[in-house]
Amino acid sequence: MSTIKVNTIQTAAGTGSLTVPAESGTVVTTASPSLGRRNLIINGDMRIDQRNAGASVSRSAGSGDAYQLDRWLTANAADAVYTVQRVSDAPTGLITSLKITVTTEDASLGASQINLVRQSIEGNNVSDLAWGSASAKSVTLSFWVKSSLTGQFGGSMTNSAGNRTYPFNYTISSANTWEQKTITVAGDTSGTWLTGNNVGIRLDFNIGTGSNFLGTANAWAASNLVGTTGDTSVVGTLNATWQITGVQLEVGSVATPFEHRSYGEELALCQRYFETSFDGGASTTNTSGAGTFVWGGTATATTTSFVGIGSPRYGTPKRATPTITIYDLASPRNTGKCHRLQLGTSGTNNESVTVGDNGTSGFTAYSPSGSAATGIAFHYASDAEL
Repeated sequence: MSTIKVNTIQTAAGTGSLTVPAESGTVVTTASPSLGRRNLIINGDMRIDQRNAGASVSRSAGSGDAYQLDRWLTANAADAVYTVQRVSDAPTGLITSLKITVTTEDASLGASQINLVRQSIEGNNVSDLAWGSASAKSVTLSFWVKSSLTGQFGGSMTNSAGNRTYPFNYTISSANTWEQKTITVAGDTSGTWLTGNNVGIRLDFNIGTGSNFLGTANAWAASNLVGTTGDTSVVGTLNATWQITGVQLEVGSVATPFEHRSYGEELALCQRYFETSFDGGASTTNTSGAGTFVWGGTATATTTSFVGIGSPRYGTPKRATPTITIYDLASPRNTGKCHRLQLGTSGTNNESVTVGDNGTSGFTAYSPSGSAATGIAFHYASDAEL
């Protein structure tokens, strides 16, 4: 049987060889790397925003760590103020990005002040990297970035203890232009890197950090660093913008095209860490009752009304026992309250509700004993973020 061999082809995963048996029509590929799941980052294209549904969120001076888009938090331990928002501005092939806009600049950062954008990767998802051993694998980080500023920018990869860090930098050459960056990191053969359901790797992007947390690029350090010496401070310029999308971290030394997962799959990955009952997210601002949980009870004055989120259970089991926030159906919404449904009436808002039997698969909730009702209704947010 004769064959046709093409030595070099381009596939979705990269370059490889293709052998075609002329008679059978069978195609055999030896493309490398594998076409299986590659991206260790969740929501790298910034599509999922259960908390805010695209609304702008202000990060006030010294406001600490908070999640905005799913799996992405910002840390503000400085005097700047900036907004964080999912926007419909992205390079070709992507549709959304995370955008930082500085509304109050901090042009003189203290040595210990920090501003960053972070995703913490669960240890279960990076155990195969074997970091902390002689078999540590290299990884490649790729992303698209756009800023009103130009020059050197930086970031880092750090372990959970904050005592092993790899700072990296990249250059933005043209203002307000999408540019793709690629960084390859040799796996760390030292330190402790967790492989359970806690933080395995912290990926940070520096948007304005003091000298105590900046170091030498492209070398492992036994310290906690956010970026590299000489990085441009985004928060140091009023009205400065910085955007990122298409973030991918994968095994090996080659950056492959961004791995596009279905919306449903990406949402489920995010819901391991955060889930809300609101349609479309925005739990504290959404005025819709769509998705509300209602459960039956009795109409006596001594019976508590129960609702069980264990039936059905969460769409995705949580990483760990989550923190539950209950929202009533009033606007603006109150937390820890429910809507009590009574026979023959619409019931009363702002009844207290208690969460019980909280676990990774679901929880129960109940109104106070003595609240006569046929049931209770509420929205919830379940948070198991790293």
